[in-house]
Amino acid sequence: MIHYNVKIDAFEGPLDLLLHLINRLEIDIYDIPVAQITEQYLIYIKTMSELKLDIASEFLVMAATLLAIKSKMLLPKHEEELDELDSEMSYEEDPRDELVERLIEYRKYKEAAHDLKSLEEERGLMYTKPPSDLSDFAKDKQPEKTELNVTLYDMLAAFQKLLRRKKLQRPMATKIARQEISIEARMTEIMNELKLIKGRKNFNDLFPVAAKEHIVVTFLAVLELIKRKEIDVEQHENFGDIFVHAVKEGAEGLGNS
Repeated sequence: MIHYNVKIDAFEGPLDLLLHLINRLEIDIYDIPVAQITEQYLIYIKTMSELKLDIASEFLVMAATLLAIKSKMLLPKHEEELDELDSEMSYEEDPRDELVERLIEYRKYKEAAHDLKSLEEERGLMYTKPPSDLSDFAKDKQPEKTELNVTLYDMLAAFQKLLRRKKLQRPMATKIARQEISIEARMTEIMNELKLIKGRKNFNDLFPVAAKEHIVVTFLAVLELIKRKEIDVEQHENFGDIFVHAVKEGAEGLGNS
């Protein structure tokens, strides 16, 4: 003889069946009409029996539990017991309380399982692959210079910031020997510095002397070098530091003058 295990309506157990009946009959789970639910539950058990399906023992246990609760709620109370309860203001526990708590707890887990199942299905639509080694493709690639368009206003803003910083760093009392320097001479010095480091230099580092005259001359020298296209300036983010580097042709032309 061949036995078949048949699962109907996808009920995972008696609590699942009870929740189905409560939802279908639109019953308040906190005020279950036990007689009505028991009747519907027994009809389902009888249907399973008529279909010759194996009825799990837990379904039969729940049927017995429902019948027991129904019996307790139908039992009349003697007048003496009622008078005693009224006089002592005592509270008798509802026979349905334990079943209601189990149903509420089961419903929480059922809803959580449904949410996890949805997440599993969404994740199943995503496909991933292990990271690939692309180093061979990046060997011959030179890093690109990402620079913003530095305008005259950016240079003036950097100059104002530099003046404020120099003012804060200036000692309270000092004596500076006056030394005249021309813009052309400062341009040559700047180009020699850039050629010596063979790279870029922070705009602020071009002003080692705190004297205002030297700062102004240096700034004008930088602007003139930019105008002659002998140096280039770059800024990697808005309001960030400005960097200066020599253009190759200009560095050799003016640096040797």
